Amino acid sequence: MTSLQEKSKLLSRWLRHRPDAIGLEIDKRGWVAVAELLLKSASAGVVLTQDELMQIVVENDKQRFSLSEDRTRIRAAQGHSVDVDLKLPVKTPPPVLFHGTAQKFIASIRRQGLLPGTRRDVHLSATKQTASEVGARRGTPVVLLVETFPLLRDGYRFRCSDNGVWLTPTIPARYIRFPDK
Repeated sequence: MTSLQEKSKLLSRWLRHRPDAIGLEIDKRGWVAVAELLLKSASAGVVLTQDELMQIVVENDKQRFSLSEDRTRIRAAQGHSVDVDLKLPVKTPPPVLFHGTAQKFIASIRRQGLLPGTRRDVHLSATKQTASEVGARRGTPVVLLVETFPLLRDGYRFRCSDNGVWLTPTIPARYIRFPDK
């Protein structure tokens, strides 16, 4: 028996990183037909009902999934490592955004800045609390502050996902405020 939480994690994996793991065909905007997802999931041994899927979408604490208006298609809101273009419009971010990371990554970030890693974009939060929760997933959390005006002035662009995560391809270290030790 697979719990709803486990099914949610599998959905993230399939819709963000490994659609091929169950033979999903994701379109260039990241969408997949709900009917196809339910069928392929069952074929892979994970029975997921329409009601369970809707419950996962609605109750996911990070709102990781988006449904099309007619509720026939689903996609991950952000965080893809597969090649998709969510067609999120460029938006002006708030004056300050936050990035949560773990202490063990600070030296690298000081050298290289924020890089997307296996994802397509760097993820930023509008609140310090959210960033701290993100950082805590991988160790002792550290919250970095990013003032957005200098980035905008220098030509950087931001987009905001359906679940409120701010996205940009990279942030050089000179734009990041590190906490005092």
